[in-house]
Parts: sequence; C-alpha cells; structure tokens
Amino acid sequence: MSSPASLMSGRTPLAVRMRPVSLDEVAGQQHLLRPGSPIVALADPDAAAPGAVSIILWGPPGTGKTTLAQAIARSSGRRFVELSAITAGVKDVREVMQEAVTQRDLYGQTTILFLDEIHRFTKAQQDALLPGVENGWVILIAATTENPSFSVISPLLSRSLLLTLQPLTDDDIGVLIDRAVTDARGLNGAVAMHPAARAALIRLASGDGRRALTGLEAASAVALSKADEGVAPEVSDDDVAQAVDKALLRYDRQGDEHYDVISAFIKSIRGSDPDAALHYLARMIEAGEDPRFIARRLVISAAEDVGLADPQGLVIATAAADAVAFIGMPEGRIPLAEATIYLATTAKSNAAYLGIDQAIADVRAGGFGRVPLHLRDAHYPGAKRLGHGKGYRYPHDADAGVLPQQYLPDELDGRRYYEPKQLGAERDVAARLERIRRILGDR
Repeated sequence: MSSPASLMSGRTPLAVRMRPVSLDEVAGQQHLLRPGSPIVALADPDAAAPGAVSIILWGPPGTGKTTLAQAIARSSGRRFVELSAITAGVKDVREVMQEAVTQRDLYGQTTILFLDEIHRFTKAQQDALLPGVENGWVILIAATTENPSFSVISPLLSRSLLLTLQPLTDDDIGVLIDRAVTDARGLNGAVAMHPAARAALIRLASGDGRRALTGLEAASAVALSKADEGVAPEVSDDDVAQAVDKALLRYDRQGDEHYDVISAFIKSIRGSDPDAALHYLARMIEAGEDPRFIARRLVISAAEDVGLADPQGLVIATAAADAVAFIGMPEGRIPLAEATIYLATTAKSNAAYLGIDQAIADVRAGGFGRVPLHLRDAHYPGAKRLGHGKGYRYPHDADAGVLPQQYLPDELDGRRYYEPKQLGAERDVAARLERIRRILGDR
C-alpha cells in the first residue's frame, strides 16, 4: 500500500496515471467500440494499414478523446505522434508529414497523428493537414469539443469519419472511481470510499471522467491528511465537499455547451416550464455567463414567444435587462429569475414573430409594389399635382376611428400577415381586429 506521503508528493495527476492502456479498459463510448468499428480497427496491430481511415472525435471534455487515441497507440504498434493545436503550427505539421513519409518508405511503418483541440487551428493550419490525410502519409485522429461542422474545414471533414462521444454515464464514472481507488497506477488502496462520497463525486463529475478523478484525488488528500500513520482512511462526503468547493459546470462560453444550454433555457420558457428554465438559468449564472447575454435572450423570448398574448412580458424582460446593468451580479440573478418565471408562466403567441417574417419574405421576393397614391406624402411642393394624398380618408373623422380604404399596395391587397391567436390578451386583439377588418372591407 502506498504511504500518504508518496501518494501525494508531486506525482503525475491521477487522471493521467489512470489512462487506459487498451480499449478494454475504456469506460463508456461502447457505441464506438463494437467489433469492426473504425476505432477497434485502428487499435488492431494485425489490421492492414491501407484500410485505416482518419477520424475526428467530437465530444465534451472528459469523455475519453485523448484516452481513445492513446489506447489506440499502445495497442496498434503503429508509430504515434501527438500534437496540440494550442502550441503547434504549420511548420510542426509539415515536419510530422515529412517524417511520416520517411518512416513509411524506409521502414514500412504507418504513423498515427493525434491532434488535440483541432478547432483551435486556423484554416491555413488545417489546410496543411490535407496532403498527409489525402495521400495516406498519416492516419489522423483529431479531437475537438466544438461542432466540427463549424470548426473544421470541409475538405478535411470529407476525408475523415466523424465520431461523436457521449458524456459518461453515472455507471461509467463509478467504474473509473472504483478502479482508481484500487489500481496500482492510482491510489493503490491507500483510501476507501464511503458510498456517499462516491455518489457525490459522480454527481459533481457531470459526465466528465477527468473531473471525477481530479475530485477523487483532492478528496483523498483531505482524508489522508487527517488519518493516522499506516491507516487507510475512508473518504467521506465531507472530504469531497472540502476538496471540491462547488461543481465546476461543463460549460464553455465559446463552445457548444454555451449554445445548448441557452437553447434549452429558451425552449423551457417557450414550453411554459419555469422549473427547467430556472435550472438552465442557474447553470449559466454559475458558469459565469455574461448576464447581459441572458437578459438579451429574455427580451427576445418576450417578443418572439410571448408576444401580444401578454404585452407586459416585453416590459418585464426589458426591466430585468436594465436592472442587471444597474445593480450587476450576484444580485442581478433575482430580476433575471423574476423575468424567467414570468415569461415561462404567462400566455404565449408567436403571431407577431410569424407576421413580420412573412412580410419580410414577401418583400425579399419582390412583392412590395407601389405605395397607393392616397397614402403618399403630400407635404412637399408639387406633390398634390402628382396626385399624392388625393382621396385619403382621415380615420379620426369616424366615430369608430377606422374608415374603409386600401393600405397595402395593389399587388398585395388582401394579404394577411398578422393572425392573432385566442390566447391571453391576444384574444381581445383578435376580436378588435376582426371588427376593424370588416370596416376596412375585409381586406
């Protein structure tokens, strides 16, 4: 059994020590590890190199992208070169390609190039990969946390297989924790895990294996610091709470999670679920999202999804945005929550949103026509000689405040864009508009 001193004295991080040496040790991602799959074929030392294909691994942090690449390298017997897009440039890529050609021609050896965080490469840097991938000089394994459709150039995408990794399940995380506690590469039995501590680490991991092992290492250090010499302590949930101040949410303000969470936030408001909306609001706040961005999305939601079913929604959303700008965070969370709950629980109509989009579509299609003469400006000299304003009827002269006359151009006469719904305040708008349209001649 390792002593506490040797366990925590400047060793390689636990998450690195516990990287699988083969695909059999990989936790999760079983949908990518079926017999005959591209990853299994790459890891097979007996597989023919010409049949291997370059792959792009896309998934959240801590789901095993680097782990899979290194497991392939250890199992396949192929030459393995690793670059990080954070530090590597075009020169580094070209040197790898040249050496790969040399190794192939002189020794018949295939090179696997693992490129981490490929989304950080510029277009020019990604272009430098194309000759090697296309000509088979290297088998590329690229990893990214961002949607490759937006972050990887099309020629490289078309020459590679895109494989999507899923967040690890609670069972997968449990396997990682249990193995790290007992394995000689890990804690080697220096601690035991209380079930509550294990559950806390799984919950805090949020599908991220690296986070689970980092939390385990920190919690074990806390437990060992309080233990008697030579005694294997039990890690408690209090040790976990002390080591991990709060859950570090898997949320990248520049990545996919940013768009996924705000999308879920807006859709929860649209779907009238205030509890789900508050959950996603909390995730954004705790991850340090710009509160002004959240406020802007609330204003958009009030106009797009609530609309005239409750005109007060836009007022409240705008007031929340002003309040956040005025008082800042963390107090700004309160008006944001108030606006979120109001919008989620009030009546909703997208009629105004649909109406303006249909009107814009007509205009873009060339359906705008000439403004009717009686509506044209008649205030400048010579306008009346052109017939501008002739026949215009002033609505305030009528008791109802509406007089029959044509407002749309001839080409669009009778076109309807706004169709109010029988929801909330828009029910009253619908009844009033029906009376107005009858006076206007059902136009």
